[in-house]
Amino acid sequence: MAKMRLQKFLAEAGIASRRQAEKIIEQGRVDVNGSMAVLGQSIDPERDRVMVDGEGIRRPKVRVYAAMNKPRGFICTADDPEGRPTVYELLPRLPSPVHSVGRLDFNSEGLLLFTSDGDLTRALTRPASRVPRVYQVKIQGKAPRWALTKLLRGVPMGGRKARFDKCDHVRDTSTNVWLEVVLSEGRNREVRRMFEAVGMNVLKLKRVAFGPIKLGKMKTGSVRLLAEDEVEALKTCTEGRSGYSPPPPSGRKSRSEGPPRSSGGRGSRRNRA
Repeated sequence: MAKMRLQKFLAEAGIASRRQAEKIIEQGRVDVNGSMAVLGQSIDPERDRVMVDGEGIRRPKVRVYAAMNKPRGFICTADDPEGRPTVYELLPRLPSPVHSVGRLDFNSEGLLLFTSDGDLTRALTRPASRVPRVYQVKIQGKAPRWALTKLLRGVPMGGRKARFDKCDHVRDTSTNVWLEVVLSEGRNREVRRMFEAVGMNVLKLKRVAFGPIKLGKMKTGSVRLLAEDEVEALKTCTEGRSGYSPPPPSGRKSRSEGPPRSSGGRGSRRNRA
């Protein structure tokens, strides 16, 4: 078999996205045939022995694409020095290891995607892909029209302007207001920081869509495998903007919310997103 970049191999094995895999290599946590790996190294997936943190890694034979309704109070990394619960503890046993596609912060909830397809993760999360994310946001107090206009035009954020594609009023309560916003270039805590920039306090943040995938009526903490048409829609929404080269389809067609059955493989907590 032809050789491939080590970081691509790790991404396809579901260890992490390709960018995070590069960091793992730079941290000296990857060995190839008993020697510490270096960034940019190529391997033969069929012949070379790759280990991460002392554990052998192989490419999965089954591609996994899943959705979770993330609860508040969970972080999106596999391990936390503070001992907080992680989303990987909520995953059922899956046919292949997976990593999260982007993240939701500790106090946010809603739709979180997981996959063992590192190339798709990279395509979906690249800023140039501009895959829309939809959030429902509970704001303390009122939402002045001038503030919403400013959020649509753009607010300074780390040397650039961050803006919502859409910002719609959903409903009012006696003391708060609910908004629905669309963001096509998500960065760390972007939605919260944008509202903070115009003096608005976010009380609750829930992602209800990621590209073509909708949260729907999934119960909090539940996980389901994506249907084949949903996977194809995810791949299609990045075509022409990300250079994504899709692997063969998994062939699964079920949309059931119950824990997917496993055909073997390791648990998901091993992975770092």
